[in-house]
Amino acid sequence: MNRLLEWIDDRFPLTKLWNEHLAKYYAPKNFNFWYFFGSLALVVLINQFVTGIWLTMSYKPDAAKAFESVEYIMRDTSWGWLIRYLHSTGASAFFIVIYLHMFRGLMYGSYKQPRELLWMTGMFIYLCLMAEAFLGYLLPWGQMSYWGAQVIISLFGAIPYIGDTLTLWIRGDYVVSDVTLNRFFSFHVIAVPIALLALVMVHVIALHEVGSNNPDGVEIKKHKDKNGIPLDGIPFHPYYTVKDIVGVIVFLIFFLAIVFFWPEMNGYFLEHNNFIPANPSVTPEHIAPVWYFTPFYAILRAIPDKLFGVIAMGAAVLILFLLPWLDRNPVKSIRYRGTLYKWILGIFIVSFLALGWLGMQPPTPAYTMFSRIFTVIYFAFFLLMPIYSKLDKTKPVPDRVTYK
Repeated sequence: MNRLLEWIDDRFPLTKLWNEHLAKYYAPKNFNFWYFFGSLALVVLINQFVTGIWLTMSYKPDAAKAFESVEYIMRDTSWGWLIRYLHSTGASAFFIVIYLHMFRGLMYGSYKQPRELLWMTGMFIYLCLMAEAFLGYLLPWGQMSYWGAQVIISLFGAIPYIGDTLTLWIRGDYVVSDVTLNRFFSFHVIAVPIALLALVMVHVIALHEVGSNNPDGVEIKKHKDKNGIPLDGIPFHPYYTVKDIVGVIVFLIFFLAIVFFWPEMNGYFLEHNNFIPANPSVTPEHIAPVWYFTPFYAILRAIPDKLFGVIAMGAAVLILFLLPWLDRNPVKSIRYRGTLYKWILGIFIVSFLALGWLGMQPPTPAYTMFSRIFTVIYFAFFLLMPIYSKLDKTKPVPDRVTYK
């Protein structure tokens, strides 16, 4: 085995990659619960790729047969129901894990210097996930899939001058049709996954170049021993690989419990209307996207003008890219920030969750009013950050990591 490894190392840097990214990659000693979600995101990504490959073996991207092929997978393919539920539940699990991963970044300042590029690559991954989820949403060819895609694609028509042409180009037809289904399928299984894998690789490389952040927001590379090893770091393998395995097992217990006992999640993971074949002649009573898009959908509906609604929805995502430059506080971790930031971050999280719930509800006048209020709070968190982050009082930051 040693001779085989030497032969491989002479032709490919296998040992070097293993040491740089696992065995000799030193991570802070004080990782806590919030640092599980990066590895969990990788676990869910693998699940989506594996189950997606198996689903494509029986799925037919044809408007006349797509819904029937999904039924065939569920009823006649060996273990097809399990693979389909692993994939559909995995989509929601992916966004749960990613949102918690992003929340950890907001708490501990993981977007601040020197991790600005790391944050931006993570945001590009998030955009890819949104695109991947939207493209895959049409594929079951159920009522909500069809009409949800029809509504979202029509939003591009609000863009001046090029809107109608752009909408027609995306659909490939004057309405959502077989052509749309085929091109969405192609992007969902080939183009976007390739971009997603590339971005994940870049994200990991960027992470290992600047080093992981920690709950104290202290740079462990500042204190090294005579061998250049961080005094407050430990090798990622075996210490954090073992710890992550525990996190993965706990995650899988909850994940598989949903897969086996509650895969529809009362219509939040798989909508009831999506068990009805797509019918262009019958519009569902209430059209709403899957839960992970609803905060931005609520922002869209909160704006009376269609064009400004689309701009606000897009800005709600893109403004996250500017976070490293909006935060002017020198302290990274919420542990050493003042009460002001803690309250504002808490209000922001409440507004995001409220927008998510409002996006699922019918657009009544009362719900629209609340959507506007929480939309203002959402944008105020970012736009006022240069002001309140400067005013916020801070505590002394320790020179080295602590254990709490």
